[in-house]
Amino acid sequence: MPSEVDICNTSLAYLGDPATVTALVPPSGSAQAAMCARFYPMARNALLEMHTWSFATKRVSLPLLSESNQPNQWSYTYQCPPDALNLLAILDPNATDDYAGALVLYGSYPSRYSGEVGIPNTVPFSNEIDANGNQIILTNMQYAELRYTAEVTDTTTFSPLFIEALTWLLASKMAGPLIKGSEGRNATQSCLQQFQRAFGAAIESDSNQRNIKPPITTGWIVNR
Repeated sequence: MPSEVDICNTSLAYLGDPATVTALVPPSGSAQAAMCARFYPMARNALLEMHTWSFATKRVSLPLLSESNQPNQWSYTYQCPPDALNLLAILDPNATDDYAGALVLYGSYPSRYSGEVGIPNTVPFSNEIDANGNQIILTNMQYAELRYTAEVTDTTTFSPLFIEALTWLLASKMAGPLIKGSEGRNATQSCLQQFQRAFGAAIESDSNQRNIKPPITTGWIVNR
């Protein structure tokens, strides 16, 4: 798979820039390398946060920081993972997915009762900052697990279509500083249009990699 340097050089090529970057950390000396070092992490993390990418989705047990028995307060405070970009769901540790299983139909209408498979397992939570500036997660779930989008830096885990979208997004961020003027603005808009096309294709492909919709079972089968 392409490296960070490969992605940056592809973005420069999309802009018609003949420069070749050889390193990002530290930048290899050119203005183009400095721009890549500045904008690549921003573009990558922004794109990671735009969608629940399968290769960037993690599920972890959260470290407990404190408990509270006070009314009208969250019962548990957990430490947020340092690589978290987007918090998706707090889950019971016994949950296999955001859904327990099949959604039972009685006649034409779904029936939801306590313990029935198919009811979402996610629970309320709040993502906040404590007095020391640390990111914390507040919830009433004991032994909580978090499903989240992680800051993934290993390009070998990126899908080809994600990389295609990333190269265009990075190009859009560098177009103005490198080309400047009305030509730079036009190049930015052109790159963003290409990004939207690539982004849509990447989302469609990634969404086909999983199936989290609960299966539907009729009530008479459940009651047999």
